[in-house]
Amino acid sequence: MNGTIRKKVAAIITAVTVSAVAFSGCGSGTSESSSGKTTITFSYLWTGEEAKALEKVVDDFNASQSKIVVKAVSNPDQTKQLTSMSSTSGQFDVSDSFGSNVGSWASKGILEPLDDYGFNTSDFIPSVLSQDKYKGKLYAMPIAVQEYKLLYNKDEFKAAGITKTPTTMDELATDIAKLTKTNADGTITQLGLGTSSSYNLLSTLAYVFGGSWDANGKPTPTNAGNIAALNWYKTNLLDRYKASNITKFESGYGTYMSAQDPFYTGKIAMTIDGEWQSANIKKVAPKLNWGVIDIPMASSKLRNTTQTYSSMFFIPTNSRHKQEAATFIKYLTGVKAMRTFTKALGNLPARTSLLDDPAYDSLPGFDVWLQGLKSKNALSFAPATYTAQYQTDLTSAFSDFVLGKTSAKETLSSVAKKAASYGD
Repeated sequence: MNGTIRKKVAAIITAVTVSAVAFSGCGSGTSESSSGKTTITFSYLWTGEEAKALEKVVDDFNASQSKIVVKAVSNPDQTKQLTSMSSTSGQFDVSDSFGSNVGSWASKGILEPLDDYGFNTSDFIPSVLSQDKYKGKLYAMPIAVQEYKLLYNKDEFKAAGITKTPTTMDELATDIAKLTKTNADGTITQLGLGTSSSYNLLSTLAYVFGGSWDANGKPTPTNAGNIAALNWYKTNLLDRYKASNITKFESGYGTYMSAQDPFYTGKIAMTIDGEWQSANIKKVAPKLNWGVIDIPMASSKLRNTTQTYSSMFFIPTNSRHKQEAATFIKYLTGVKAMRTFTKALGNLPARTSLLDDPAYDSLPGFDVWLQGLKSKNALSFAPATYTAQYQTDLTSAFSDFVLGKTSAKETLSSVAKKAASYGD
């Protein structure tokens, strides 16, 4: 998924906060048959070039079939997706989302359990597959994984006299200072460490500092590591360069992943971002002299710490052709289709057997992300009923934090108060 992945994540986080009971019925839009074949509807969230890559996989599936025809429809509207899933008779048989939504949706009864459909899960990365389970049952199948690393501008490193990439958070802080440029009045002209999303940056840094967002099935926003991560960011960026100056500088950013992306234009010298940047930089900013490394360690036990989340396919319980839908998902998440699709989008595959596949060799730096999935410190939010709301509340709290409105403790304590009412 990823030219629009950040927007898509934000849209999903917003949409899932709407109660399922509020959705009105849509009626059935599923075709029964066509030329002796059963037609199923595949409503997907991807658009543009990503949709074209997906349509190619769908065409390959249809060409291989004598019994099933897939009608693929691009529909990025999250509210319509959930409305259809919550009606008596839905409008699609297969769709996609992120693993973080599985717990919430499964608890509402709108996801079909997949355990009885004969899925072979032995080749899937365990930590990724776990995001698609709820209370021991399998509700979705992953196709792609997203993971965060530190991207850096090699030319800016050279200009700043930096001869080696940082391996610790102290070294990263030192490099941020060397790479940040300001005018005499404090106006920032280049930021050492920027971000496309305060949520992605701060939630990932928490893991880097040994923090955790869940424990024993409960949210843990005030974990000491989480507070340490926010304090590190406050000390090395917000306090040093002033939150208002950073906000003003960020307001001049170009569109994310366009030719005017601040990392592509050198406005920010380092950023923590995902593997989709590999394919996009190659296409949009081919002259950018960049590199990617593991996020520096806060301690030796936290080597190669990163945050992951997965893109998955599911069958809504109101599908009229569940068996055929399961057959299609098996094809989508098979080795051939997964390799084709993830390479086209520059996403990581969800199968262990593809982590060393040479098909990804043409993507610059991609191996760093691929190998990161083997790390014992590749972490993610728990697949719980509260996860989507939790992420929404963290996003809001982080926005106040980076604006300098709240301290680290105040930020995370505010989320803890909201989390107390999440339920199981």
